[in-house]
Amino acid sequence: MKCLFRCCGHVPGAIAPKDQAAVDDLPAMLTVVRFPEPWTPGSGRDVAVRVGPFIERAHTRPGDDHGLDMIAVTLVHPDSPHAGACLHGRQLGYNCDWLRCKTTSILGFWQPGYTMLTHAASDLPLPDDIGMDPAHYALYTEARKRDDTLDAHTLLCLGPYTQVRHAQQDHDRLTAALDGRETTLVPGFRVSARFGPFDVSDHQLFTDPHEADAVAVLDTAVEGCAHSAS
Repeated sequence: MKCLFRCCGHVPGAIAPKDQAAVDDLPAMLTVVRFPEPWTPGSGRDVAVRVGPFIERAHTRPGDDHGLDMIAVTLVHPDSPHAGACLHGRQLGYNCDWLRCKTTSILGFWQPGYTMLTHAASDLPLPDDIGMDPAHYALYTEARKRDDTLDAHTLLCLGPYTQVRHAQQDHDRLTAALDGRETTLVPGFRVSARFGPFDVSDHQLFTDPHEADAVAVLDTAVEGCAHSAS
């Protein structure tokens, strides 16, 4: 466990102000670690997230904080929103990027007692790999052979979606458009739409969902597939 403060026993007099602050914060830290306030989806409140051996403060993204397995968050300096914290946070790698956070890494709602357990409190930068992928989502419409679920052809990639609710809306529209036609659109295949993470390395394969009608783009993709097959 990292040393939170130093006090040289052979030197008389009061301890340094910084060390005294650590001593004063210790009871609050021990309390929140022992008795965290349980997190509930959809609350909109900041959460405490484990990042390696540290604990960080994270804003949840409105409208995308209801997931049971994954939500979108951005890591912020523990003293946010103060101006000094913003500057210090940028120096240490805190930014406004949205990340896909597993709910199993959430310890509970954020409380000030967690502050001394953050990277910022130790004046350390956030690691390059914090164990969270960018919170961009995608929809994949695939045609799978009916007798072989492993053999699939991707007809359409839509993304990136920055909020899962927008992806859900298009998913529902595509599913409704496919209702009753899953096995007839592409002979010998079953067509379906599914969620997935947005792979930025393959961005050229994706259609921007904010500039296109999902159902119309799917119809075009199916026509192209039919022409190729013929």
